[in-house]
Amino acid sequence: MFSLFFQPYTHKVECTKPLGDLLAIIIQKEYHIVFSKGPWFVAKVEVKSPMGDIYQFPIYKWITDCKDHYYQEGSAKFFSQEKQNITKLCWTKDLEEQRALYCWDQLKDGLPHNMKAESYSSLPLDVSFYKIKEIEMEYTGAKALLQLKLAEWAEHKTKWTNIEDIKHLYCCHRTEISDRVCQKWQEDSFFGYQFLNGVNPMMIQCCKTLPENFQVTDEMVFKDGNQSLTDEMKKGNIFLCDYKMLDGVKANIIDGEQQYLVAPLVLLHKTPDDKLMPIAIQLKQIPAEDNPVFLPTDSRWDWLLAKTFVRNADFNMHELSSHLLRTHLLAEVFAVALLRQIPMMHPLYKLLMPHTRYTPMINFLARKLLISDDGVFTKFASSGGEGMFTILRKALSSMTYRSLCLPDDISDRGLEDVPNFFYRDDGLKLWNIIYSFVKETLQYYYKSDQMVLEDQALQQWIGDIYSHGFLSEKNTGIPIRFDTVGELVKFVTMVIFTCSAQHSAVNTGQYDFIGWMPNTPVTLKCPPPSKKGEATEETLLDTLPSIDVTVHGMATVWLLSKVSTDAEYLGNYPEKRFIEDVPLNNIKVFKEQLQELSLQIEARNKQLELPYTYLDPKVVENSVSV
Repeated sequence: MFSLFFQPYTHKVECTKPLGDLLAIIIQKEYHIVFSKGPWFVAKVEVKSPMGDIYQFPIYKWITDCKDHYYQEGSAKFFSQEKQNITKLCWTKDLEEQRALYCWDQLKDGLPHNMKAESYSSLPLDVSFYKIKEIEMEYTGAKALLQLKLAEWAEHKTKWTNIEDIKHLYCCHRTEISDRVCQKWQEDSFFGYQFLNGVNPMMIQCCKTLPENFQVTDEMVFKDGNQSLTDEMKKGNIFLCDYKMLDGVKANIIDGEQQYLVAPLVLLHKTPDDKLMPIAIQLKQIPAEDNPVFLPTDSRWDWLLAKTFVRNADFNMHELSSHLLRTHLLAEVFAVALLRQIPMMHPLYKLLMPHTRYTPMINFLARKLLISDDGVFTKFASSGGEGMFTILRKALSSMTYRSLCLPDDISDRGLEDVPNFFYRDDGLKLWNIIYSFVKETLQYYYKSDQMVLEDQALQQWIGDIYSHGFLSEKNTGIPIRFDTVGELVKFVTMVIFTCSAQHSAVNTGQYDFIGWMPNTPVTLKCPPPSKKGEATEETLLDTLPSIDVTVHGMATVWLLSKVSTDAEYLGNYPEKRFIEDVPLNNIKVFKEQLQELSLQIEARNKQLELPYTYLDPKVVENSVSV
């Protein structure tokens, strides 16, 4: 089956002579005059011999030239001895083509490498958007402003004079959850909730010992004297969010006005009714007289202003580390390494290709429209410009393999027993379902650890990821090679989880939690308070971003949260790359388990005041595609 200009077309070729044991085919476009003028998408080739044998060639690639293209029969196991020579020939031809198309590049020193592309049109068709996605992605910030009915506010560079005016603007586009955020943003319990189930559940950790630079005392946080920090830490009831990565980051200048970004420390306490309540906030890392520890017992505006600076710090860590680096940039590394090092009939290629869909293209657009010199983040975020690359470099240098594997990450942060932690609960179930699917599929092909060791393509793939993604940093714990089937299964599980579930967790709810600007301001215009008792409502309004920055921030997170009409969700594989019964049955079981989890999450959410939907499999896309 072929596709011409996105219209499916089936072409039959008759051959009366016996073909023997068919191991490979060669396709050349120029012999078919009707196809020769434009690109040709080959979905699959199916050959039926006179004896009734069926040979299947799942291809799913664009042919843009008139050269010979070699394709191996789809059921051939890549390590089969009798087919070794033809396998080697097909794989060599395949990788020669792939490596010519997909080359490494690097946007900035100290960042993961990315796919080289001079322009939108220079991207290979196999990683480009289909027409419907391309039309939808023509939405620019300006069109988003029109859609949200915000265009008339986009040039208002004045400050907000009251919170009600922000509500009037926000009412142009609301979601069920963003309405709850608008209602609850000032509440301490909701402030704590967001560290668990907001768009950035990556900062919080159990606190067993207070950092030396966070000088909080029992008298500050437990004024009744009935509790102590020492006892509560022993019970596992004290939690810390430390934004030290932001310390020393150069803040942006917007329209000639200096912006501000702090590196706060936040202490939280799990109460007997299972709420996570903030009990202390220090806005800068170094204790000093002009760096007080803010408390819930301070004045309303002192405390709210301190929380606002934390929310802005969290926005910058979320967008740059949790979202851009740990999902988008890593997913591109996994994809480009796959395209360069793994032949298309290799089982790993078949397993991972659905999880690379649109990723190189969407990241090209992100580099062009978000973090370029005139990108939205550069123009309107407090860390835009030099600061954002500082954060990305710091985040990459401190990232570990364990932090990318959800069970290890939850354990390392001491969060196994935190109540009402739906990101953890749903995420671990998803991880286990993905792990089981990957294990059953890869063990069908790799019967022993020795097969893993001897698979040169596999070792080159992880080598590419280690050097181009993690810049050969041994401290990351990223494997340099695979020695066992178990190591391979865990790593591939991490790759699929990162590209699908983790991206959904940190991306899908962006408008929900950031659309109401006072909850998560993209930048702040005044320095952090250095004394208590001076903040007023006017101080908060002076500190919040101006009207134009607010609406551009709203439009951007709305675009980033927008669901594509041609989205492919986890468990759905419209391209039938596997043809053997075992992996096909594994996909069937995988889909059934995901559907069951979706029903469990739906039932749970009906009992919640604020539903957590971001890891429901029916909204988790296969890949980083938006």
